[in-house]
Amino acid sequence: MNEILVGYVFIASAVCFALMGIDKSRAKKKKWRISEKTLFTFAIIGGACGGVVAMILFRHKTRHAPFIFGFPMLAMIQIFFLIYLNR
Repeated sequence: MNEILVGYVFIASAVCFALMGIDKSRAKKKKWRISEKTLFTFAIIGGACGGVVAMILFRHKTRHAPFIFGFPMLAMIQIFFLIYLNR
């Protein structure tokens, strides 16, 4: 069970990371963007850690308060629950 949960969070984080990277690339090219609602949805369902890493690596959404505070807060909550459930 614990391995499944960790695997799920890893996959959700990878998807969120990829979406952030794609959105940043599209922003540079002035193309259609991925909605902030979609990015937050993937962060909420377990991908916040990947989202935080993407924010730092791609320098994306770093001027938007909901992302600056929301993604790290979600990541901390998700890490807390992973540690709590794996004790």
